[in-house]
Amino acid sequence: MSVAYIALGSNLGDKEANLKQALQLLQEQGLKVKAVSVFLKTVPYGVTDQPEFVNAAACVETDLAPEPLLELLLKTELSMGRVRLRHWGERNIDLDLLLYDDLIYHSATLTLPHPDMQNRLFVLQPLAEIAADKIHPVLKTSIENLLKSLTGRR
Repeated sequence: MSVAYIALGSNLGDKEANLKQALQLLQEQGLKVKAVSVFLKTVPYGVTDQPEFVNAAACVETDLAPEPLLELLLKTELSMGRVRLRHWGERNIDLDLLLYDDLIYHSATLTLPHPDMQNRLFVLQPLAEIAADKIHPVLKTSIENLLKSLTGRR
């Protein structure tokens, strides 16, 4: 079994219910949810003229390889009615694969670790809650230290 970390976000509809539904659907598809952060209200990133988000992070165990796991996340989004109207735009659910074991991986459809996670407070805050000591395989520092660097805390 491999350990993966997933970022969850929603800014349409019942945001918290959307995150809970996504976690339930992922479990029904065979992922073992080991930990989930608290749900955090966050401001939009990139495109700011949209409602605030609720974000979280989850640690899962899976026997899926990275690409099939990404496909499962995308299928889950679609099954929940996700529509992509604009890049970084509004969405009822967003599931991003952040980390997969200590794998460094790049293909046409997937880059691991997530290439921009170290710049996203809405990713690092919940992730640090459940994986503070996890080492970013490229940057060679902990999630907690990445969060401190982003927020300027020492």
